[in-house]
Amino acid sequence: MIKGNKHTDKRGIITYNNDFDASKIKRIYTIENHSTEFIRGWQGHQIESRWFAAMKGKFRVGMILFDAVNDLSPEVGMYWFEIEEGNLDYLYLPPKHLSCIQALEPGSKLLVLSDYALGEVQDELRYPLEYFVRK
Repeated sequence: MIKGNKHTDKRGIITYNNDFDASKIKRIYTIENHSTEFIRGWQGHQIESRWFAAMKGKFRVGMILFDAVNDLSPEVGMYWFEIEEGNLDYLYLPPKHLSCIQALEPGSKLLVLSDYALGEVQDELRYPLEYFVRK
């Protein structure tokens, strides 16, 4: 997690993240799930990195590290994070990780940054949500 912050004064509010280095970013998009019950995932990349920031609302993001695609057991360990609007925190998803994303509040909007352009590499991995045993 790369923590951001905000400053409030009589002019308004500035949210910022001075520790986030955006020099590697080649692609930006947003995700808005249609409901809080829907979980998007599992999806990941062998060489692509992604960064997530909650622009509106709150999200729960699950991550799974993999060494080799062929060795992905349904019992693999998962890590869970929550990110929410307010301080422009970025959650970093390194290469060789899968993620799943769930909005925890209606109308939530997630900003996603990637270090590869669309179609630049072909390393996307997808698994059905129910493939992994949730812990």
